[in-house]
Amino acid sequence: MKLAEADCFWDGEPCLLQLRINMLVLLWCLCLSAVVFYCYGIYAAIAFLRQPQIHNLEFHPPVTILKPLCGLDSDAYENLVSFCQQDYPHFQIIFAVRDRQDPIIKIVETIIQEFPNLDINLVVSDRLIGANLKVSNLANAFTQAKHEILVIADSDIRVKSDYLSTVIQPLQDETVGVVTCLYRSLVQGWVTTLEAIWTATDFHPGVLVSNQIEGIKFAFGSTIVIRKLVLEKIGGFEAIADYLADDFQLGNFPVKAGYKVILSNYVVEHVLGDSTIVNSLQRQIRWARGIRVSRPWGYLGLIFTYGTVTSLLFLIVTQGSTLAWINLAIVWTMRLAMGWVVGAILLQDIVTKKYFWLMPLWDLLHFMMWCCGFVGGTIEWHGHKLKLTKEGKLVALKPDAPTVFFTPVEEIQN
Repeated sequence: MKLAEADCFWDGEPCLLQLRINMLVLLWCLCLSAVVFYCYGIYAAIAFLRQPQIHNLEFHPPVTILKPLCGLDSDAYENLVSFCQQDYPHFQIIFAVRDRQDPIIKIVETIIQEFPNLDINLVVSDRLIGANLKVSNLANAFTQAKHEILVIADSDIRVKSDYLSTVIQPLQDETVGVVTCLYRSLVQGWVTTLEAIWTATDFHPGVLVSNQIEGIKFAFGSTIVIRKLVLEKIGGFEAIADYLADDFQLGNFPVKAGYKVILSNYVVEHVLGDSTIVNSLQRQIRWARGIRVSRPWGYLGLIFTYGTVTSLLFLIVTQGSTLAWINLAIVWTMRLAMGWVVGAILLQDIVTKKYFWLMPLWDLLHFMMWCCGFVGGTIEWHGHKLKLTKEGKLVALKPDAPTVFFTPVEEIQN
């Protein structure tokens, strides 16, 4: 044994000192990486705002909108009606429901009566093609789709009248397979307020950075515009029927097939109803585990973006040194600046403008949920307990849970 090694072995102080130095260096590097990320997030947001917008008034191909529904969302009527009020010449809307007793059916029937001149269908079917019930809903709706361009949007999304005419524009390029959208939140209650802050100031900056560096290779349930041809090439909805992150795969599979995913400049509104802390935590952890299995290296790389946490740890380890306070001030200033540029300026998010000072608090909470995302493989979704495999697929835990069965599709047309 070398002399230095022997001294370290018998006297604990040199080892502890070196360990402390290594920890300080690591924390400082993590703080630095976070600042770099925040700066690049600001740059990516500005670049996205400045990119040229092409709007060809002559390009308005027929479109089919697929709306998978399950239960009553907050402001369900207003959300669904917004898709019926499009300033667009020719489009079809298909609402899909699994349960004949679902209360959302009455709202859809009311909408059908209010818009007699629109091509609106209601499909009620409990046919399953996989463990993801939403995808089965989409597959059932797809059987009635008349047009070659499909627009998929979650039930809690609200849009304005120029939505369709804007989101289909990138499809003028035949190499574009999917178009997706960013979103801002409309909230009820303080729990969803915190979720909205994360979406606008943390999640979306990451999306913009990815879009700037290499282009995005995924999509969001807020909006997925996809051609039937592209959907068929990736194997249809059956190809994603067992995945938790179905929206991610509807963007990722076309990229693997050689198509591009374009991030539209249109920002939709995501309506978040009042939620309990437990439901919010379950939802966030489910998303975290979904991201972990979909993009494992990207999920691990999030450690380089948690500047709020690492700067606080640096402050604690150095026992409140002047250097640590300066470091914390720089990190938090850049964190708030990035959140403001993306959330308040780019997304025009009301929640960010009003509560942007809550960003550090959310960062601490989200770091804990990020840690939770590394462990556990079960999730609860719409009252069903499912196991998440390492490939990102869902497996029903109940042995008597059906996996595939078929029943006739019922259709109500205006």
